[in-house]
Amino acid sequence: MDNRLATLRDYMQTNGVEGVLFTSYHNINYYSDFLYLSMGRPYGLAVTMDKVTTISALVDWGHPWRRAHICDNVVYTDWHKDNFWRAVAQELAPSRGKVACEFDTMSIDNMNKFKLAVPDRDIVDIAEPIMMKRIKKSDEEIALIKSIAAISDVGGAAIVEAMDEGVPEYVVRDYAIDKMNDEIARKHPNSEFRDTWAWWQTGPVNTDGAHNPVTTRRLQKGDICIMNLFPIVSGYYAALERTAFLDHVPDEHLRLWNINCEIHRKGIQLIKAGVKCQDIALELNEIFAKYNLLETRSFGYGHSIGTLTHYYGREAALELREDVETVLEPNMCITMEPMIVMPVGQPGEGGYREHNIHIVTETGNEDITGFPFGPEHLVVKK
Repeated sequence: MDNRLATLRDYMQTNGVEGVLFTSYHNINYYSDFLYLSMGRPYGLAVTMDKVTTISALVDWGHPWRRAHICDNVVYTDWHKDNFWRAVAQELAPSRGKVACEFDTMSIDNMNKFKLAVPDRDIVDIAEPIMMKRIKKSDEEIALIKSIAAISDVGGAAIVEAMDEGVPEYVVRDYAIDKMNDEIARKHPNSEFRDTWAWWQTGPVNTDGAHNPVTTRRLQKGDICIMNLFPIVSGYYAALERTAFLDHVPDEHLRLWNINCEIHRKGIQLIKAGVKCQDIALELNEIFAKYNLLETRSFGYGHSIGTLTHYYGREAALELREDVETVLEPNMCITMEPMIVMPVGQPGEGGYREHNIHIVTETGNEDITGFPFGPEHLVVKK
């Protein structure tokens, strides 16, 4: 945490910024180890050259101060409108010069209130520069991400254990979450239990979207299925995603599954320092095109891993898409996760996805996902 703050302050000094207000879940967590729960209330982290202060609502009482142990904490009440912005003014108005905030999480209404809190000051964006610093992980972050990735493997094993004919999706999902929480408790005692979740999607309709919700649908033999495991520790995320079938896999499904696994393996080989994100995407596109499957691709081939989850923290500069020019560097952490979807009613109908996590190294990458993938492992007999 000290190193992060030192790097932030170096950036502030170089760019003439005397105060920063963070309002996003991810950056407040990144610089304080406090992950807030909004419930309609604003939260903030004010950073100057000599002070770091979380700004939290009274409803949380002492928890923000206990959690963000390297910071001061200012608590505001609901008793007067815009008390949050009074606290911001208290922390940042005394400084002079430019102040910064995250334009991507600051509404127009809140920007107007921020301007009133720090009058006659130039306000600049810090969201993108800080994102570029977050995408390179420290050794401590990598150790945590490896631990969380191993917990997702436990969730995958739980899915295989629980999946059976007639079992509803939500029952399998809940079993996997319980197993991951048990593992979090074992490996990270005194953790906050928050946000760990799973998806277990079955059948051609429920698997056609990567983020389709879990339902009451009951598993049938021959179903295409996708497991998604997402353990969260200290606001950090890892994931495991796999295609699976119960009992048997039809011929066209097997062909498409093998193709997606081929792309997955090739993508893993391409992740290395010095390679542009867009070049990986373009090369994998060529393989899909060879099989006349390019139009069935669902989304980009991978994204960063770190302090993020489904509602905060996306690091758009580190995604394996055709429009991302970022060059991979050691200590970046990125997924490989190709997905194709065959529309309902066509042979091989449903969605196929595999997902591994990789640490970029000087010579290639370290694959930190241990759970197997492919037809030789995940045609589950019961």
